[in-house]
Formats: sequence, C-alpha cells, structure tokens
Amino acid sequence: MMNPIELKKAVGSGLLSFPVTHFDDQLTFDEPKYRRHVEWLSGYDAAALFAAGGTGEFFSLNPAEIPQVVRAAKASAGKTPIISGTGYGTSLAIEIAKAAEKAGADGLLLLPPYLMFAEQAGLIAHVKAVCQSVGIGVIVYNRDNAVLTAESIARLADECPNLIGFKDGVGDVDKVIEITTLLGDRLVYVGGMPTHEVYAQAYFAAGVTTYSSAVFNFVPALAQRFYGALRTGDQATVDEILKSFFFPFVALRNRKKGYAVSIIKAGLRVLGQNPGPVRPPLTDLTPEELTLLEKIVQANGVSRIAAE
Repeated sequence: MMNPIELKKAVGSGLLSFPVTHFDDQLTFDEPKYRRHVEWLSGYDAAALFAAGGTGEFFSLNPAEIPQVVRAAKASAGKTPIISGTGYGTSLAIEIAKAAEKAGADGLLLLPPYLMFAEQAGLIAHVKAVCQSVGIGVIVYNRDNAVLTAESIARLADECPNLIGFKDGVGDVDKVIEITTLLGDRLVYVGGMPTHEVYAQAYFAAGVTTYSSAVFNFVPALAQRFYGALRTGDQATVDEILKSFFFPFVALRNRKKGYAVSIIKAGLRVLGQNPGPVRPPLTDLTPEELTLLEKIVQANGVSRIAAE
C-alpha cells in the first residue's frame, strides 16, 4: 500500500477512473469478469482507479462486498493505485474504511453520508472520525448533502494529516477557487462532476487539473486523448471530441435518472464486454438507447476489435 504522500502525488499525476462493478444475471459480484476489466483498464495509464466508487455502484454493495471488490482490483491492477469507496453514517463508514484498508486499498474516497443534511460541525466530525480510523490517504467528496466550506476543509487539513484530497461534485467553480487558493498544494484537487469532461476546461482554470473519467471504462484511449489535449492546450482536439462524443453522450445520459452509471455499463456492452446489469433501483438502457450509444461510439472510431 502507498503512504498518503505517495498517493497524493499519484492521484495528481494523471487521469483517474472508476471501474464499474460486474454482476452476473443473479446480481452477484462477478469477480472473474471484474478482474479482467480492471486488468484491461490498468493498461491505459490511469493515475489511480477507484474500486467500489460511485460508478462502481457503491450504494448497492453491502459492506461485506466492498473489501471483496477491493481485493479483486488490487490483484488485477498491477502498479495502479486502488482507492476504495466508503460512506454512509460515521460508524458504518469507519467499518468499511477499515475493511478496505485491510483488503489492501491504497486510499479511500469518502462519499456523502446517508440521506441527512448536517451542519459544518457535524460534517467535520464525520470526516475527521473516518480519517483517524485508518492510516491510508483519504479524499473527501464534496457533493449533495455533504458540502464542506473552504474553512471546514482547511480545518480538516490541519487536523487530519492523511486527508490528501478534495473532490468536487457540486460545480460551483467559484467555491472551488476559494478552496484551492486557501489550501494551495496541501491537497490534491479532483474534478468529480458527472461526465466531468464537459466541465473540465472551467475546472482547469480553477486549478483542478485532474478528474475522474467514467467513460474511461469503455473508451479509455479516447478519454486519455481528450485529457492529453486539455493538458497541452490543444483546443481543436478538445472541441472535436466534445462535439462528436461528449455532447451527444450527455444528451443520452440525461434521458433518465440514474443513467450516469447505467450508460457506462451500456458502453461496455456495446463493445462486447458484458459487465452484467445494474442493480436496482437503477435501470439499464433500453434497446433503442443502446443502439444510439453504439452509433456515438462508432462515430468516434471505437470498435469491438479495438476494445478487445
């Protein structure tokens, strides 16, 4: 396992991604298919992979399954760091965090607690308790009912040496700028909006130069090409890929609630790699929507042969 400083450096070094979690027809974790998928992704130079994260359906996994997923990812990822999801209420988040650390996770992504909105003091206590329960690095995910202020993040950074990262899923770039300006290089900053590529240029301007790419699951070469164009200022390539892939992809994703995850599994299905269905309460794409996705993928030169 990496120490927190090593993990921070790794996360900031390139593109990140969240492997989907493979299930069989009975919605049981399909470890052999998952391991093959993680091994495939690790060949595309992701800076880190998030096992059992949001795109990996963390919310539908039971606590005993999460260390299973982490162990499978670690066994298949080679030198690529593996960051595990954790979350829910504080007690359960600590339990999952410890189990993930024991399973070999290099770090943790702390997702929002279950359901309740809370004051800053409560959110600070929650994040601090999880950080103090483990020795590995922790990235806090700011979104939904767990939105920390710049002052709260600064306090946590002072009190929790293993808090190494801040991931934004809110989209208020002015708040992100406030946080990055206040904390400087104390943390690594990660973009975490759904299909973050369409927001990436604004976040780059705010000092957030890495992000998690869900589409990396099925078009990793395209995802890396887009990221490389962003980093080098190749605006023509950025615009080309936004127009030909990401804008039509987002339009299809927005058709129904929960499709931010479902459409990623559908993308793998288009390429002939069957990750299994999503677990309820999510729903899979319809056959007609799957055909539309296939056209988007093919229009960008990605074929089953290339994926294989």
